[in-house]
Amino acid sequence: MGEEPLVRWDWIGRNWPEILELAADNLVMALVPVAVALLAALPLGLAGARWRWFYQPTVGVVNVVYSLPSLAVFIVLIPVTGLATRTTVMVPLVFYAMAVLIPAVVDGLASVPDHVRQSAVAMGFTPLRRLLGVELPIAVPVVLAGLRVATVSSISLVSVGALVGRGGLGYLFIDGWQRQFPTPIIAGIVLVVLLAGLADLLLVLAQRWLTPWSAARVAARAQARPAAGERKGAA
Repeated sequence: MGEEPLVRWDWIGRNWPEILELAADNLVMALVPVAVALLAALPLGLAGARWRWFYQPTVGVVNVVYSLPSLAVFIVLIPVTGLATRTTVMVPLVFYAMAVLIPAVVDGLASVPDHVRQSAVAMGFTPLRRLLGVELPIAVPVVLAGLRVATVSSISLVSVGALVGRGGLGYLFIDGWQRQFPTPIIAGIVLVVLLAGLADLLLVLAQRWLTPWSAARVAARAQARPAAGERKGAA
């Protein structure tokens, strides 16, 4: 009798439709909270950047929620949102993402040089136009860096929800553990990593599309270095 293989490809082939359904469920429960958190973090971060007295209490509240174990929060929400529902999993993920995104928005706005703001004022920009046309575009790289962290974390944390009946790919972990069958566990881990990597790649591409001047600046620096080396060699 041969040794049991680590991965049973025949099992993956038979259960592939169900695995894809779990992956899609995992993705929805991860990305919706991040989108909601971003919509909430933008005005809260803007207010925090304008009024520092508002920033510290806001971040303090979301950080308290962020410090709570996700499983404990899921269990506390069950009487309100129900067992094995998407809402039970997604509500805590919104606050976890906000704990990352609010500081990212504040730091992004703080990275805008003062002389750039003063130039916009001198050109007659209204506060709203300055925000939308100058400050937010410059803050995009910092905000997207926080968004990448929040998205990858959310995709991973969804699997914990399997312990309360709705966790996307986390179901594969529980199924494999209960049956002492490693194939579902390995399949779940690989898919979580692939989903997180794909989401991160898409956000990187979005950043390049939204901030073309950054890519042009990097290219200009790369071209300037060989030129400087040639002048030094000639000297």
